[in-house]
Amino acid sequence: MTDNRLLPAAVFGGLLAIGFIGAGALIGQGVIHARAGDRTVTVRGLSEREVKADLAVLPLRFTASGDVLSDVQARIDGDLVLVRRFLAAQGYPTEAVDLGRLEVADTRSREYASQTGGPRFILAQTVIVRTNDVARVQTTTRALNDLVRQGVVLQDFQGPSYIFTRLNAVRPQMIAEGTAAARTGAEQFAKDSGTPLGPIRQATQGSFEILPRDGDGGGGEAASIDKKVRVVTTITYSLK
Repeated sequence: MTDNRLLPAAVFGGLLAIGFIGAGALIGQGVIHARAGDRTVTVRGLSEREVKADLAVLPLRFTASGDVLSDVQARIDGDLVLVRRFLAAQGYPTEAVDLGRLEVADTRSREYASQTGGPRFILAQTVIVRTNDVARVQTTTRALNDLVRQGVVLQDFQGPSYIFTRLNAVRPQMIAEGTAAARTGAEQFAKDSGTPLGPIRQATQGSFEILPRDGDGGGGEAASIDKKVRVVTTITYSLK
């Protein structure tokens, strides 16, 4: 009698187990199909281009010091005449030369400064050359010794800054190059995996970088006339 009771329970348990197995198989197939339908490949395409700076900015800051303000101001005015004459001899038109602010420091007005020793007044004047004639600025930089020999004291001279301003002119073609490079990589990946390449799922354009062409020699990107523009495009493709 006990065996007769166990038989239906065993049959029911067996059917339930078969049901779980079947359900598990269906669930497994569902996961496989979901993953297969969601397969993607993400690739990056690099575009680089060598360019030359088309704008140069050359700041010349010179100083004079002394105990009588009017005398120091007179020396600064005299140096300004020399600087303007030097730049005119270098071939710069008047509109390429701007006069910066005049800085005046009274060392005796500072509470922490000593009341004796050293000049009381220090004046600094800046003249800024801004031009698209980059080669001329290079020549001027090498000729600054002539200005120093005339008694002009240049202070904190860091050299000119060379700037590339035509990024918008190269941007569209570089994006196209980066996109084409990314697609080439995706097509190779799809070929190697034996899977047809699908449409673009997502695309991201990285930031454009302007770098010194030959590496940072210590002055940074702005110190280099020859530059390298770089952009990396990231694209995600579907795999069919």
